[in-house]
Amino acid sequence: MNWISNYVRPKINSLFSRREVPENLWTKCPECGTMLFHRELADNLNVCTNCDHHMAISPRERFSALFDGGIFAEVAVPEPTPDPLHFRDQKKYPDRLRAAQKSTAEKEAMLVVEGEIARTPVVAAAQNFAFMAGSMGMYVGNAIVAAAERAVKLNRPLVLFSAAGGARMQEGILSLMQMPRTTVAVQMLKEANLPYIVVLTHPTTGGVTASYAMLGDVQISEPNALICFAGPRVIEQTIREKLPEGFQRAEYLLDHGMLDRVTHRKDLRDELVTILRMLTGQPPAVKGDLPAPEPVALPATPTAE
Repeated sequence: MNWISNYVRPKINSLFSRREVPENLWTKCPECGTMLFHRELADNLNVCTNCDHHMAISPRERFSALFDGGIFAEVAVPEPTPDPLHFRDQKKYPDRLRAAQKSTAEKEAMLVVEGEIARTPVVAAAQNFAFMAGSMGMYVGNAIVAAAERAVKLNRPLVLFSAAGGARMQEGILSLMQMPRTTVAVQMLKEANLPYIVVLTHPTTGGVTASYAMLGDVQISEPNALICFAGPRVIEQTIREKLPEGFQRAEYLLDHGMLDRVTHRKDLRDELVTILRMLTGQPPAVKGDLPAPEPVALPATPTAE
């Protein structure tokens, strides 16, 4: 019986058992709880089809939808000194970096690229909140400086997508020094008369908000994004008062003059094209190209004999 129960029965069960379903086919919306099929969610740019909640989206996914044909080229970013403070808490800082690199398949928390949006040449940078909460370290500072220098060299506007929990504590004062560095980089763009557009996504907080994220010529935000220096919970505990409904959310900041626009992710591409072409003195973008006319064979001209 041991041979039948230990070998034959498991073999038969394996032949007729159902295939295992991958666990990542469905995503639950954190706002309304709707289960969303992964392809449907990706086609909708990671926006819930039921309640329009804007979920996190990686820089590469965002750029693939933003640039013409999904084509863009990465801009090289200088590598900073690894683990300059030899910081360690529950883990060593290099171990945290390797874990973040493995989970995101990215080198660091910011990606800088160049390409065309509706035939409008731009340089773009985006933070990845999945990489150590998009925290601003020396690499992020180098990335913004590299993006600004590349924009000045090519005479192109710079579009930046922010998403961060603030400065990276593992780099201490070196992280905080990226605030003035990035401010100087933005000033380079202003001196070159190049537009600097910031798109604030959920969440943008801490030293990022206190520096390059609030220095744009035009400030755009995605709906319901949290944008602040100190979070609402910290403020409530400090002043011991209840904050207004929607405090520090994008719509609240728009009503109080801190933002210029709150734009749905699906409409963001067209809005960026309109603003960039207006600020750079270009004509409106062409929505679509007509095919070239087919050559028509002309009748032969009779010759006099």
